[in-house]
Amino acid sequence: MRQDHLISATQLSRDDVEAVLDRAADIDADPAAWRQRHAGTVLGLCFFEPSTRTRMSFDTAMKRLGGRTVDMGPVESSSVKKGESLADTVRVVEGYGDAIVLRHPLEGAAKMASEFVDVPVINAGDGAGQHPTQTLLDLYTIRENAGLDDLTIGIMGDLKYGRTVHSLAEALTNFDARQHFISPESLRLPRNVRYDLHGSGAQVREHTELSEVLPELDVLYVTRIQRERFPDENEYRKVAGQYQIDADDLSDAKDSLTVMHPLPRVDEIAPEVDETAHAKYFEQAHNAVPVRMALLDMLLEDN
Repeated sequence: MRQDHLISATQLSRDDVEAVLDRAADIDADPAAWRQRHAGTVLGLCFFEPSTRTRMSFDTAMKRLGGRTVDMGPVESSSVKKGESLADTVRVVEGYGDAIVLRHPLEGAAKMASEFVDVPVINAGDGAGQHPTQTLLDLYTIRENAGLDDLTIGIMGDLKYGRTVHSLAEALTNFDARQHFISPESLRLPRNVRYDLHGSGAQVREHTELSEVLPELDVLYVTRIQRERFPDENEYRKVAGQYQIDADDLSDAKDSLTVMHPLPRVDEIAPEVDETAHAKYFEQAHNAVPVRMALLDMLLEDN
């Protein structure tokens, strides 16, 4: 890694991605060999939004490397409720740890925070912006199941507010990937994201129906319609539940199709899909630990 912080997937070259994924594969193959790699290291967890997988997998990753974590805890019981600024919060946490993982509802928050501290800042999601570590574990899962070149991927659901979508789409421009985006008109990719993808030479196609492209896909990446991102509840209700798949919907898919989801899911993938060979979203969640171990290892050794 040639980075001090990880803020956006746009920072990652193909070499960067492959270096992290290769190290994650080494860790996955022999996790015991990495148990004391960073003994004495402390990772600060600052989550201003709810999280299950990201928070717990970073906590697990640091502990499996031999380190420890300190957690800011819920916003409601922190000094943020007293009016403390984000800049002050991260400067305080810098004094307690060797790196900071930050999730925040405002796009650009992680970039701003990184300008106030000298320890690595890892963006664990900034509003509707980016989620680069999710992208790394997504790419690891894709590589393990379908490969990253000569790939046809469909990304379906909330493409407007989905930070996992924005990060993944950008990172895939490093590979030979044909990207199909399936969503309601109101949740299409933001114009700036489409512009950046085209500027990176991405092959981008947009659809409103999964059936238009399903038989071609090697990977289907499903996302939740994110109620919490909608400024208007009525707008959410117009699109809620529109994009759902069950086992019958996958009857025209390739036998080798990989179905992924960053989780949590609500009703966009029926539980019956879990029993098919297509379902890889729980494997995807498991991959968070070796991938985040690899990322922490590389950032900490370089700093």
